[in-house]
Amino acid sequence: MYQYDHYDQAIVDQRVAQFRDQTQRFLSGALSAEEYQPLRLQNGLYIQRHAPMLRIAVPYGMISSDQLRAVAEITRKYDRGYAHISTRQNIQINWPELERVPDILADLAKVQMHAIQTSGNCIRNITTDQFAGVIEGEQLDPRPYCEILRQWSTLHPEFAFLPRKFKIAISANATDRAAILAHDVGIELKRCDQGVVADIYVGGGLGRTPIIGSLLKANLPSEDLISYLEAVVRVYNQFGRRDNKYKARIKILAKAMGVEAFGAKVDAQWALKKQSELQITESELARVSSYFSAPDYQSFDTQLPAELEARLNENRLFARWFEKNTLAHRQPGYRIVNIALKSAGIAPGDVTHMQLDALADLADRYSFGELRTTHQQNIVLADVPQRQLYELWQALQVHELAAPVIGTLHDMICCPGGDFCSLANAKSIPIAQAIQARFDDLDYVYDLGPIELNISGCMNACGHHHIGHVGILGVDKKGREFYQVALGGRQGRDASIGRILGPSFGAEDMPDVIAKILNVYVEARLDEETFLQTYDRIGIDPFKEAVYATSH
Repeated sequence: MYQYDHYDQAIVDQRVAQFRDQTQRFLSGALSAEEYQPLRLQNGLYIQRHAPMLRIAVPYGMISSDQLRAVAEITRKYDRGYAHISTRQNIQINWPELERVPDILADLAKVQMHAIQTSGNCIRNITTDQFAGVIEGEQLDPRPYCEILRQWSTLHPEFAFLPRKFKIAISANATDRAAILAHDVGIELKRCDQGVVADIYVGGGLGRTPIIGSLLKANLPSEDLISYLEAVVRVYNQFGRRDNKYKARIKILAKAMGVEAFGAKVDAQWALKKQSELQITESELARVSSYFSAPDYQSFDTQLPAELEARLNENRLFARWFEKNTLAHRQPGYRIVNIALKSAGIAPGDVTHMQLDALADLADRYSFGELRTTHQQNIVLADVPQRQLYELWQALQVHELAAPVIGTLHDMICCPGGDFCSLANAKSIPIAQAIQARFDDLDYVYDLGPIELNISGCMNACGHHHIGHVGILGVDKKGREFYQVALGGRQGRDASIGRILGPSFGAEDMPDVIAKILNVYVEARLDEETFLQTYDRIGIDPFKEAVYATSH
């Protein structure tokens, strides 16, 4: 993974000192709350319902074992002993004291971490496929491009105060796990006869006005990636609305102008920058790519080790975990391991300081000291030798990290909701926990097949409910919490926004509502149909009839 040079370290250290001074001036009354707000947001600090919340940057989801140990220590020293993985691969802590946040940032800087641009109206953390560089079928490793774009966008003087936040996602795989069509800008990297090129999608996003992104530029030479993106953001910065924050995202601008007209303005800006110093040179790409070279893999047989096969045959729990939580690796003899942060009764994405320390130790022992955070609020060990999988599984069980639920109903995405967030209309975590408790029979859950259930506490859609197979949105009705349900959403190449089922439901009704939806699917599916395949075939009406027949 990328390592800071002295310039990187100096920039981060200077930012810590700067923010310490700003915070001291705010606490002394020299800065007003209004003056302090953009300064704290640029450093990842929110004022939430009960306490500040600090969002720590995890660039494109890569984190070392030493960095994870530092996060664990920060949760012990400054917080309440746990952290939360966000849907944009960052790490959040929910209870820091405001006056101690500069100390937290100083401790992060010691391990090459920061919270710069994890909030505010700027270019946020750039995300990608959590399996980048190790998954079969990948055209190229997108992480070097992520890092180059991170360096370009961090503290960019022109883009520090955009009309609204700006999110970029990159994929280089036929299976899009980065949800590029649901971002302000989505980038698909691919190889062709001309070399590496990029398809640029613009105007995607969820929130109050969910829109699937549109193709803006096809087959852009990858060396022009920075100059073209700079033109895109410059057009948005110039023409994006600033009078209404709900209409300030680039998706509103692109839709109002039309993608063709928007693209014409981008091309005009791009012509000014295309032959500039912003081109990605071969030497710079090679330099950054060197940080993402393959680790020192051992040579293994392509077949499963006999001992592993025996363990799979004799231990049903281990076999379940192997099937659900591991994936084929492009390097023979290795597997990708997904670690679900979805234990029953625990908020999805939450992980304790003890578990963080344990994960760091396991990464050192089994996966070259590196880990990855995921869009699904989980953790990945990307390079585990197959012969050590049983040993790893046993260790994960000790730390309650071996739930074999990846890709199932239990692997739900959930924002912090009204328990923490001051913007939320309703609580999300209790709904997730109630659904987990209702469907505690894993054999039934496995029989359902892949189902993505996403929960958001408000229209900001931090839980990405719009693109869940089943999406749940918390709404406020005269001071009471209700929940709206949508079906048929999806991310990936065929991304679409879910359709709202009908009137909302009380919190106490939600487990029954989900049960009725699942019963329709189970009764209507043909052969090995997935939930989405059945939904696409029969439409929303049978689900609506079943849910509202006795609910209202």
